[in-house]
Amino acid sequence: MPRHISILGAGLVGSLLSIILRKRGYEVTIYERRPDMRNASISAGKSINLAMSARGWKALELAGLKEEMEPIAIPMYGRFLHQADGQTAFQPYSKNNEAIYSVSRGELNKKLMTLAEKNGVTIHFEHRCTNVDVATNVLHFMHEGKEKTIQADLLFGADGAFSALRESYTHVNRVNCDQMYLEYGYKELAILPGKNGEWVMEKNALHIWPRGKYMMIALPNTDGTFTCTMFMPFEGEVSFAKLNTEQDVTGLFNKQFADAVPLMPGLLEDFFTNPTSSLITTHIFPWHYQDKSALIGDAAHAIVPFYGQGMNAGFEDCTILSALLDAHGSDWATILQEYENKRKPNGDAVAQLALLNFTEMRDKVADPRFLERKKIEKELGKRYPDQFVSVYEMVSFSHTPYNTAIQCIQAQDRLLEDIMNRGNFFTNIEQGVFCDSLDNRVTEYHNAVQQLDFGNEAR
Repeated sequence: MPRHISILGAGLVGSLLSIILRKRGYEVTIYERRPDMRNASISAGKSINLAMSARGWKALELAGLKEEMEPIAIPMYGRFLHQADGQTAFQPYSKNNEAIYSVSRGELNKKLMTLAEKNGVTIHFEHRCTNVDVATNVLHFMHEGKEKTIQADLLFGADGAFSALRESYTHVNRVNCDQMYLEYGYKELAILPGKNGEWVMEKNALHIWPRGKYMMIALPNTDGTFTCTMFMPFEGEVSFAKLNTEQDVTGLFNKQFADAVPLMPGLLEDFFTNPTSSLITTHIFPWHYQDKSALIGDAAHAIVPFYGQGMNAGFEDCTILSALLDAHGSDWATILQEYENKRKPNGDAVAQLALLNFTEMRDKVADPRFLERKKIEKELGKRYPDQFVSVYEMVSFSHTPYNTAIQCIQAQDRLLEDIMNRGNFFTNIEQGVFCDSLDNRVTEYHNAVQQLDFGNEAR
């Protein structure tokens, strides 16, 4: 008999996982702590638009939702930089004009939940899991003010960074876990459309106002708005703690984000109404318990949002799990062990990549030498397509394991540093001697990383 599967969390990953499992004939029940978001208003200030990339699209294709989402996904072909002195610059993401896609978290979640129910998944809303007895798979809930227990057969915790199943795992012998908050918080703001509903900035780009120790980003929405997110330290000389009055806020924005201020008529209301939220990274090991339960998505590997890979990584968990079901049928002991073996190193790697990209976005993108390096990366990719792919392109436009991508960073740093130390690259490549030397250096780089796993197993 197929096992009955219970899932904690009807968010993006939980809903997607339920569809994949239901299509394979499993009975699936989801328990979600929140009300049904399709019927309830969603509070502003917590969305952070999603940046859908190759890994996310692949998982949506598995669920049969790719074609439905494509019309409401806005391609972003690069970073549009807004410097403090008013200058702007566009930095393409890819040598091949590839894009990441701005998608509404709420709209995608609603569509996934609806598709899950159409496929026969049962979703119980307003069931807040308070504890899981990991050994017995007994789930404890609060529902309508009353305690309720459920006996689960096979359980997946897809209930986010503060997962009840993850918390319960921490009480099991020999489980290692940690969580780290950045000293930064974030606040959601908005740029409104023009008089005729048009976008008032370039719509096919991720906009960044890099300011060294803090930054603002903006992602386009289909209604002509941009969802802006301000990232700033909680405490310090320039921090949320220092922005207590309307004068404090307008003073900072007029000085540091002057080009955005005329586009944000609701700035003060948004700033003082929307919450200041925290940013957390979590690690835990193991990710599963026997053949009874496992963590997936943010419950297993909550990360900060600076690489746009949180949802993509969680969706790739589902893709890998689907492939393991193909390989091992109903042998869940093997499936869960293999799932952990494959995904735990990549969960750790994407967490590190996200933290590294925070420094890049808020600081390095304003550095002329860094911008020059990015141009050279694109040129190397064009000249040596079989030997050189930038780390960003590995992460966003392929299924290269995150753990492989992060292991390429040092080798790429050495290669690019050597090239840039030899003078102006775009002048040098006109010289035959330099080109011969470049051929050798790129070949050395390629050979150095060949022992890594470029398996692209999620395809």
